[in-house]
Amino acid sequence: MSDQIRVFSVDDHPLLREGIAALVNNQPDMVLVAEASNGAEAIQLFKQHLPDVTLMDLRLPDMSGIDIVIALRSEFPEARIIMLTTFEGDVEIHRALQAGARGYLLKNMPPSELLDVIRQVHAGKKRIPPEIASQLAEHMSDQNLTEREVEVLRQVADGNRNRDIAKKLFISEETVKVHIKHIMEKLGASDRTQAVSIGIRRGIIQL
Repeated sequence: MSDQIRVFSVDDHPLLREGIAALVNNQPDMVLVAEASNGAEAIQLFKQHLPDVTLMDLRLPDMSGIDIVIALRSEFPEARIIMLTTFEGDVEIHRALQAGARGYLLKNMPPSELLDVIRQVHAGKKRIPPEIASQLAEHMSDQNLTEREVEVLRQVADGNRNRDIAKKLFISEETVKVHIKHIMEKLGASDRTQAVSIGIRRGIIQL
C-alpha cells in the first residue's frame, strides 16, 4: 500500500526495536522501513529512506537523540520525529521540543498510545502526554542554570571538591562557591547532594 505511514525506529536496545517492528508491521496503515542502533546510522538511514515518522531514542551510545533531531531538521525541516525515552526530565523534554521534535513519549506507555501518536504526528499534529506537559508547566517559571553552572554541577556530581573544581575550570575557589550557591537557589536544593539529584532527575546533567 503506497499510503502506508513509513516508520523509522532508532534505539540501541534490540529488544525494544523488535517490539516496535512487530507492533508497527501489524498495522495495516504502517510499515517499518528501517532501524538504527546509533546516531551515525540514524542520520545515514534517514537520508536513505526519508521516512514519514521517526521514533528516536533520547540517549544513544554515540550521541544524544536531541542532537540527531537538530542535525536532521537542519537538512529536512519537515522531518516528523517522536522522542521515545525512559527519561522524564523537564530540561530534556524542553530541549527536544525546541529542537523540533513533534512528540515526546515514555517507553512505559501502552502500545496503542504509541500507534495513536504515530498517526497524529503523521497527520501534522504535535503530541505530548498530559503528565509530561504538567512537568514542563511546573518548571516554566524556573530560572535556568547558566552553562558554567551546569559545568560546576557536573563536577560536583563527579565527587570533586571546590578546590578541584576551581583548578579544572580555571576559576577561583570563591567563584566556585558563588556558582554552587546560585545552583542551589535556582534548583531549590538544601545542599550539594540534593542539587545533584535534582539536576539528574530534571535532565540538567547525566551521570
